[in-house]
Amino acid sequence: MKTICFRRHISFLNSVKMEDSESQMLSDEEQTPEPLLGSLDIFLFSLIAGLLIYWFFFRKKPEPVPEMKPFTPTSFIEKMKKTNRNVVVFYGSQTGTAEEFANRLAKDAQRYGMKGMPTDPEEYDMSELSRLKEIPNSMAVFCMATYGEGDPTDNAQEFYDWMQGTDDDLAGVNFAVFGLGNKTYEHFNATGKYTDKRLAELGGNRVFDLGLGDDDSNLEEDFISWKEQFWPAVCEFFGVEATGEDSSIRQFELVVHNDINMNEVYTGEMGRLKSFQTQKPPFDSKNPFLATVTGNRKLNEGGNRHLMHIELDITDSKIRYDSGDHVAVYPTNDAAVVNRIGERLGVDLDTVISLKNLDEESNKKHPFPCPTTYRTALTHYLDINNTPRTNVLFELAQYASDPQEQENMRKMASASPEGKALYHSWVLDSERNILAILEDLPSLNPPIDHLCELLPRLQARYYSIASSSKVKAAKESSRVWPPTDPNSFLLSVAGKEVGETILYFGCRHKNEDFLYQQELEEFERAGVLTQLNVAFSRDQEHKIYVQHLLKKNKEQLWKLIHSNNAHIYVCGDARNMARDVHTAFYEIAEEVGGLTHTQAVDYFKKLMTKGRYSQDVWS
Repeated sequence: MKTICFRRHISFLNSVKMEDSESQMLSDEEQTPEPLLGSLDIFLFSLIAGLLIYWFFFRKKPEPVPEMKPFTPTSFIEKMKKTNRNVVVFYGSQTGTAEEFANRLAKDAQRYGMKGMPTDPEEYDMSELSRLKEIPNSMAVFCMATYGEGDPTDNAQEFYDWMQGTDDDLAGVNFAVFGLGNKTYEHFNATGKYTDKRLAELGGNRVFDLGLGDDDSNLEEDFISWKEQFWPAVCEFFGVEATGEDSSIRQFELVVHNDINMNEVYTGEMGRLKSFQTQKPPFDSKNPFLATVTGNRKLNEGGNRHLMHIELDITDSKIRYDSGDHVAVYPTNDAAVVNRIGERLGVDLDTVISLKNLDEESNKKHPFPCPTTYRTALTHYLDINNTPRTNVLFELAQYASDPQEQENMRKMASASPEGKALYHSWVLDSERNILAILEDLPSLNPPIDHLCELLPRLQARYYSIASSSKVKAAKESSRVWPPTDPNSFLLSVAGKEVGETILYFGCRHKNEDFLYQQELEEFERAGVLTQLNVAFSRDQEHKIYVQHLLKKNKEQLWKLIHSNNAHIYVCGDARNMARDVHTAFYEIAEEVGGLTHTQAVDYFKKLMTKGRYSQDVWS
């Protein structure tokens, strides 16, 4: 229709010219009789006829709307049978660590005469778990991270719901669980514990004890210690022996693209090619909306910390959000560090490559978006700054020509006390990243493609959104408060319109890190805040924290909570502040409310269940 409209426009212009010509010819009408159909009339008639014929035969017919078929999870049982697998390793992962552990366990299986398959439970029909016994000597392993307030990760939510609602008989299904959590949070490893407990309740056969990894301590060490005991237990259970193969097992093969259209090469995009140049909704973690920073100012006046207030423009993104949702910051690695890795390994970082999964049946075709260059992979996709995990050292050890260096690398990857101590002192305590390890071990010369296969993915950093989408600032920008460690605490009471709102805010020094001081003091003057209670822990000889102010106002707080249905919001450090605030509330309930300690704990647990005690805390 666009073509037709354009041609009509041309026809209209022609008709205007025709009228001009006719007006010029009127003076000659009497001298030259006008034929019935003039040449211009014939031309116009032919043009219209031609347009009608073109429209009838060549018009763009409406394309049929494709039928949207619902997503149907595939069968992991049939895939295991087809690929001759007998170990399936499911992962519930939010930041990639549980997925990494699952990949390591699946690769380890080959060293014990078995064949493993790392699997995302979100992509399969987990109700088929009871069919696992159809495969001889089979086993399901679960690497389950706990997210938020004891919740499963996003990709494990459906599996978690299934476990809660099913009564399937899992008799004959062998399983083991390793949980990933953090002891600074109240619901430590809740998802891993529930998975282990529920699978046993359904009749599953536990092959090895539940492992509990603590990210507040040393998650890697916890996993290694569990894994070192897990595999011997598996061998004993199935009556198999280790093959003795300690050589590296590659998961991906290198493909070098010598002649490729650079428009087909990823330059740092998370999922959709060219998404940096052209943004298309809907937006999600695989297709993030790149927001423009419209405001960036430092919040603290001094000290060694750098706390920022950030405003982002999300105009035209159609993104909906609530307070407490997250904004992701996708970091890029230092170009100087990337260049030094390339120089150390003697490679051209601008070589266009793909790492292709050797398992053609795998849903994960590449470890990161491919094709791309080594430079892009090391800049946007791979974590080159954190200390490498022990499996990376183990795999790279084969490329060390010096026997002593090779021995030390393998020792650090073991669960022996000497190996753990060496890994702690030489890697963790010294904060050696992969570049430092390469530079400090002269005989270590791994191929860069294997290094790229082993390094974990660079993860986004998540920050809580402080503003509400219902109260839009100019240009619909949203305010973001980066994670800091002020002991901030908010207590609000729901009223007919706006009830009493009391804020407890804590920081180290009033003159250095009293965040949003002007705004908070203005809120109090305007009556938006009923009370503003501040604690500056290091402005006097004896430290004062928000929990001390809570206890000081215990009668008022208990009345608001117990009689006036107050809602409590806790934001800040999980390791100390959140725990100490919990304790202060327990003591208030005991001292003012007359509850026992057990009753006080149950009381506030019920408030959490009702949504009247909410936390946004970090470790």
